[in-house]
Amino acid sequence: MDSLRELFVEQLPDLYNAENQLVKALPKMAKAASSSELQTAFENHLEQTREHVDRLETIFESFDEDPEGETCKGIAGLLAEGKQAIDADGDADVKDAWLIAAAQRVEHYEIAAYGTVKRMASLLDEEEAMRLVEDTL
Repeated sequence: MDSLRELFVEQLPDLYNAENQLVKALPKMAKAASSSELQTAFENHLEQTREHVDRLETIFESFDEDPEGETCKGIAGLLAEGKQAIDADGDADVKDAWLIAAAQRVEHYEIAAYGTVKRMASLLDEEEAMRLVEDTL
């Protein structure tokens, strides 16, 4: 890495992969939830996550970059922990609480990652990218 711009562009595929992993995981989380309110929350979050993917694709297009990259290991690990909740037996309320805990961990990861790329976009005077990332945050 020789420039902030290179680092910025390198961070984007990680976010893209993370969001796409979530697109696959959220329906499973919704199905595993016993509370209809929690199911709806996961379904709504799925729609928001698809919008996040669309915004990232717009950024990739503006940089003429390919969104594909390596697997985001951070989200993969968090989702593996969340899968334990999905597969768990026991009290339904406890399982829902476990699903919420897993989802919150993922959200905090995303907040940190998007906050970082937003700051990079700001330092690079990439106003459109910064605006799109801010919309996701």
